[in-house]
Amino acid sequence: MTTGARIEHLVTSGTFSLDGGTWDVDNNVWIVGDDDEALVIDAAHDADAIVRALGGRTLRAIVCTHAHNDHIDAAPELADRTGAPILLHTDDLPLWKQTHPERLPDGELADGQRIPVAGTELTVLHTPGHAPGAVCLHAPDLSALFSGDTLFAGGPGATGRSYSDFPTIITSIGDRLLGLPEGTVVHTGHGETTTVGAEAPHLQEWIDRGF
Repeated sequence: MTTGARIEHLVTSGTFSLDGGTWDVDNNVWIVGDDDEALVIDAAHDADAIVRALGGRTLRAIVCTHAHNDHIDAAPELADRTGAPILLHTDDLPLWKQTHPERLPDGELADGQRIPVAGTELTVLHTPGHAPGAVCLHAPDLSALFSGDTLFAGGPGATGRSYSDFPTIITSIGDRLLGLPEGTVVHTGHGETTTVGAEAPHLQEWIDRGF
């Protein structure tokens, strides 16, 4: 498939709150599109900054990799300002409602769903573990995976808080992500990018040890 789509990166700052604690965080916001239209992956903290980065392009959807507050806190404002729907896996609705009890997402994400934009497609991969409804988005035309907080440079996402489970996230990564091409660039929810090939060896060790 020929595509003019490109990946743009924005870092926004705010707080993450869960289980009675609050922490300062920097979040990666990813924009996939061309000069005319785009998707936003994880509308974190700062709707103004995201609108500026879009620069008047049509926003086709706001895709949530999961519903921790730091990944969705700006989503309703961004939706209101652009008319774009908010998409979330239904297994994360309990987390969503902790942050936005009066405003539900506009549509559901399902495993295998394909989201078109700018001549390319992102495929939804349900990868529970960090959160029940966590998803990654695979864009093979762009050799890219948008991993949210499922996979980072250096290992899997955190599983020490409510709604998370370490064996589940390791199974998700092993079943859904490690089979992707080694050169696939992993665009994470926080911090630096990595590749599937760079993360595979130590993740495979956990899988082989039975976690």
